[in-house]
Amino acid sequence: MLLTGFEPFGGDVTNPSGDVARALDGDTIGDATVVGRVLPVSFAASAAQLEQLVAEHRPDLIIALGLADGREAITPERVAINYADARIPDNDGEQPRDAPLDADGPAAHFTTLPVKRIARALTEAGHPAAVSLTAGSYVCNALAYRVGTIAGRDASRDGGAIPAGFIHVPNWSAERLTPAIRLAIATTLENARELDEAGGSIH
Repeated sequence: MLLTGFEPFGGDVTNPSGDVARALDGDTIGDATVVGRVLPVSFAASAAQLEQLVAEHRPDLIIALGLADGREAITPERVAINYADARIPDNDGEQPRDAPLDADGPAAHFTTLPVKRIARALTEAGHPAAVSLTAGSYVCNALAYRVGTIAGRDASRDGGAIPAGFIHVPNWSAERLTPAIRLAIATTLENARELDEAGGSIH
């Protein structure tokens, strides 16, 4: 399975999403070996590197991680939108405003991860977690959208979408986050079907 995180951005010296990807690289979870990689905080380069990694490793599960500073829980993302509006430049100096990510793509991609199942497993294990309905409009959302593009493309080619999606992590230490992400991976590998229960948000 492929696990990605991001390098630091916005003046920070660390990014826990990248730290977790490095920590889990080479681990065996269930029957899967984790390929953990750190991507640049770049609208263009992160998508290109993700495509290269998928072509090289042909993963049967893709989880991309990103930092959501200010959130107090691990938040699997339900949807990524075809939209970029960058409050700050990415690490390549690009700052798209009110721009589509893919002029020919759909308005949104929905995750194929069992996000409710992941959130429940994390919560029951003592890791604060909740399903999120917005991945923002920065590089995290852009990469989540590309993950959705890849999952849909592979579904049309191979007959079924692989579990693939994006999880935002709070600004916690890698030591705290790593077992939680390991559990998210194990939960998905054990049963990738979504829970049939009410969820969502009323605001």
